[in-house]
Amino acid sequence: MRRSALLEIIDDVGHGVTPDLLPEDFPCLDACVSDNPHITPDVATRIAEGLGRVDIPTFERAVRAIDEGELAWIGFKVVFDAEAAQANVDNQVTKKYGEVGSADGSDLAFFVSDAKEIVASRPYSARDAFQMKDVTRGPSMHNDQFNGLTWVSVPLFDPVRVWLLGASDAASEVARLAHHVGFAVEVVDDDPAYVNEERFPSAKRHLIGDFSELGDLKGSSADYACVLTRGHMHDHESCVWASAQGMRYVGMMGCKGKNERIHDLCIASGMTEGQWAAVKRPIGLKFGAKSPAELAIAIVAELVDVRYRQRYDAQARARHEQSLGR
Repeated sequence: MRRSALLEIIDDVGHGVTPDLLPEDFPCLDACVSDNPHITPDVATRIAEGLGRVDIPTFERAVRAIDEGELAWIGFKVVFDAEAAQANVDNQVTKKYGEVGSADGSDLAFFVSDAKEIVASRPYSARDAFQMKDVTRGPSMHNDQFNGLTWVSVPLFDPVRVWLLGASDAASEVARLAHHVGFAVEVVDDDPAYVNEERFPSAKRHLIGDFSELGDLKGSSADYACVLTRGHMHDHESCVWASAQGMRYVGMMGCKGKNERIHDLCIASGMTEGQWAAVKRPIGLKFGAKSPAELAIAIVAELVDVRYRQRYDAQARARHEQSLGR
């Protein structure tokens, strides 16, 4: 989300002008990319036309969240059947949400933080609050739980960047799944037959002459790296580069014998024993994965877990586990 886009919305509605909710800033409202069947081509325009001065505090709070680095979202209640949206459909499962459905039958823009702070221009029902807070899970878990409306959101923080070092078949599978769960994916390889749009449609692609050129790429200490080179031929260059960037997570595929050889090559290339020890090997959660698609599930599950532990301290994780009954 561009901070400048939020400021432009604030300025436009302050002057009585309908703002542009551009797809690059609000992909959740883009019918071309959204998986939500209720996000039709007219939704973004309809929501934009409904925004007014009363919505300025919502977007101002979003700007502050970006400035302060909060985990927070801009969300939208999208109504396609006003009567159904407001109906009470409580049952034995949803009984706690009260005697009413949604507070009204109109679209609504709102802000919600991971701390469950909500800012909106109109009153909302208990059931609305539940669904607003639900977007803090990322893609909403219950966005279509009730009839007549749906809920979508866009994060106000940058996604974690994942480098796929090597455009192997496993990397191709990882790229698709990692993108789907909210990572920003970049893939590097030296063969255009592998690092191309067909194999990596949602990733930023880097075609290098050979892996000695990795040093021309710049990562950060907030990034994750998955070493998945074809045939393991460039694993050691990849480990050395990712470790030199100080990346938060580095994982490498491989067996014990191969790892010992890669260790010797990494140390000979200037990597310290401490850096080598920090490389997760083999990469991914342990559950017997063998095929590229199965390995991708194991790898991305581990990435999600690393991200979860990075964002939430032990106490918060314990509360979450308790809420799930585990």
